[in-house]
Amino acid sequence: MASLRRLAWMCRDLAKQHVDEPDVPAAPDGADGYAEWTQIALILFRVELEKSLRETEDYLNEMPGVLAVFDLDDAPHYSSFCRWENEYRMRELRRLLRRSAEQAGWSGEAAIDASGFQRDQTSYHYRDRADFSFQSMKTTILIDVNSLAIKDVHFTTQKAWDGHIGMQVFRRNAEDLRVLSADANYSWSDLREECRSNSTRPLIKHREQTPLQKAHNA
Repeated sequence: MASLRRLAWMCRDLAKQHVDEPDVPAAPDGADGYAEWTQIALILFRVELEKSLRETEDYLNEMPGVLAVFDLDDAPHYSSFCRWENEYRMRELRRLLRRSAEQAGWSGEAAIDASGFQRDQTSYHYRDRADFSFQSMKTTILIDVNSLAIKDVHFTTQKAWDGHIGMQVFRRNAEDLRVLSADANYSWSDLREECRSNSTRPLIKHREQTPLQKAHNA
C-alpha cells in the first residue's frame, strides 16, 4: 500500500505541475465534475497500474488511503476515465511522459521498439461512443535503457514502416539522446545519418542481406 501511495503522490504532483490552476479542489462540482489536475493524476495512476477502466474504479474504492491522496472519498465511475482519456490530446500526454521520465532519471541512452495486437471485433459500446473502430494497433516506445523510464510513445492503426516511425520519434527527442539502440527493423541509412547529425550514436542493427551488413553486426 505504501508504494501505491507514493505512486499516487507522484501522479498528483505531476498533474498539478501541468495545469494552470493546481489549487482547485479535486471535485469542485461534487460527483458531477472533477478538477483538471484530478483527471490527469487519475489517468496517470491508471496507466501505471495497468488496469482496465472498470478494474481501476473497483481498485481505488478498495484503497481509501490512495483515494485520500487525490482528495477523494469515492472513485470516479469507470466511464469518466474513458471520457477523460479521449479528451486529452496525445501531445499533452507526451509532455507528461517526458516529465515523469525526467523524475525517474534520464541517461540519454535509449532503445526503441514496437509491439502490436490484433482486435478482430471491437466492442460495440466503444464503436458507438467513439464512432471509430480498428482491427489492429501498433505501439512504438522509446525507453531509457538504465532507468527503464518511458520517454515517448507512438501509436498507429495504419501500416507503417518502423524506420519512418523511428525517425519521427527520434526527431521529437533528438536533443536528449546520446545513444539510440534498435533492432534491424529500424535499419535505414537516413535514420542513422539523422542520428549522427544530431550527435547521437546509432546502435541500430543492420539487415543481413550482404556480407558487409553481416560484418557490421559482428
